[in-house]
Amino acid sequence: MRNSPAFFQRILIPLLVLAALCGGFSPLTPFPGSAVGAEIQPVARAATSCAAIRASIRKVTRQLKKAKRSGNTTAVRRLKKQLRKLKQQLAKCSLAPFIEMVTVGNPGNAADPGNTSDPNVYGAVADTFQIGKHEVTLEQYTAFLNAVAATDTYDLYDPSLLKDSQVAGIQQNGSPGSHTYTVVGAGTRPVTYVDWFAAARFCNWLHNGRPTGAQIAGTTETGAYALNGATSGLSITRESGAKFWIPSEDEWYKAAYHHPNGLGGPADDYYLYPTMSDTPPDNQIGATPNQANVYTTVYSVTQSSSVSTTQNYLTDIGAFSGSPSYYGTFDQGGNVWEWTEGINGGQHALRGSSWDNLPAQSLSSYRAGGGERADTIGFRVAGGMP
Repeated sequence: MRNSPAFFQRILIPLLVLAALCGGFSPLTPFPGSAVGAEIQPVARAATSCAAIRASIRKVTRQLKKAKRSGNTTAVRRLKKQLRKLKQQLAKCSLAPFIEMVTVGNPGNAADPGNTSDPNVYGAVADTFQIGKHEVTLEQYTAFLNAVAATDTYDLYDPSLLKDSQVAGIQQNGSPGSHTYTVVGAGTRPVTYVDWFAAARFCNWLHNGRPTGAQIAGTTETGAYALNGATSGLSITRESGAKFWIPSEDEWYKAAYHHPNGLGGPADDYYLYPTMSDTPPDNQIGATPNQANVYTTVYSVTQSSSVSTTQNYLTDIGAFSGSPSYYGTFDQGGNVWEWTEGINGGQHALRGSSWDNLPAQSLSSYRAGGGERADTIGFRVAGGMP
C-alpha cells in the first residue's frame, strides 16, 4: 500500500533526504564583467556531516583511552581501526566543500606600471589560473591535521592555535601517535600560526588528493613541492605539474589588484587596494563596499581602540561581502597576511596585511617578509584550471 509505513520508510524518506541534501548546493553568481568561476559546493550538508564525524572522533578517542587503561586489547584494536576510518571520512568531507576557487582570467596581462616602491613590478601572469576565494580556514586546516598529524612529524600544529585567544581556533587532543584535532569556535575564520613550510605541506596534501597517513612522500612531503623533510630555507620551488600551490607573488598580486581598463577598471588596469578601490578601506563588517579587517583608529571586530588579550580579532571569511576583488576573492587586504612564493629580503614574501595593521599595509606597493609563525599570518592556495 502506498500509504503504509513501510512505503513511507522505503520511498518517501529517501526522497525527502535527497531533497534536503540538494538544498545545500548553491551556485556562485559572477560579479558583472568579471572572470569569476567556482565549484558548486554542498556547504550545508558537509558542515553538518563533518561536525558529526568530529564528534564521533572525540567519542571514540575517549573510548580508546579507557580501553587502553583497562588493558582490553581487543577493544583497543577495534577502536583504533574505527578511528582510522573516521579520520579518513573527515579528510574527505571537511576540505572539498570549503576550498572554493575563483578563476583569474585575462592571461598575458602586463605588470602594474604604478608600483614604483620596488625595482620589480608585479601582476603579469601568462596563463589563466585559479585561486582560493577565501583564506584557508580553521576547519580546512583541522581536516588536514586529522588526516596527517596523528604523529605531527613536522610541527604542522602550533600550540598557540589554542593558547592565543586573539586568534584561537584549533585544539590538539590525545598523545603522539593518536592525536586528533577539533575546531574551537567558528571554523570559518582563517588559520594562523602557519609558516611557509606548513602551507606548502597543505598544498602537497591537496595535490595528492587529501590522503590519510604519516607525513611522508605521497602525503605532505612531495607533490606540489619536493620538501622531503625541509623546514627552512628559500630554495624550494614549485614542481612542474603542481595541482595546488602557494600563489606566486605575481599571481597573488593580479588576483588582488588587477581589473582591465577595457572591462571597466582603472586607467592603468590596477587598483591600489584589493577591494576594487584607490582609497583606503574602512573596517565595517558587512556589505558596504571598500571594507576590510584592518586597524583604522579602532579594531574591526570590536570597533574599539583598546586591545584585549581575550578577544578574538579574526573575521569569518567573506564577512566583508561588499568588498571583493575584481576576480571575486575576499580578504586579500586585512584579516591575515598571506604567504606567497616570492622572496623579500631573505624571507618568503607576505602580502595583504592583517587585523592588526593599518589600511596602508594592504597597498599594492607594500610587501613584507616572514620566517616565523605569527597570529597575523595565514595563507590561501592557488591552482591550475580543472
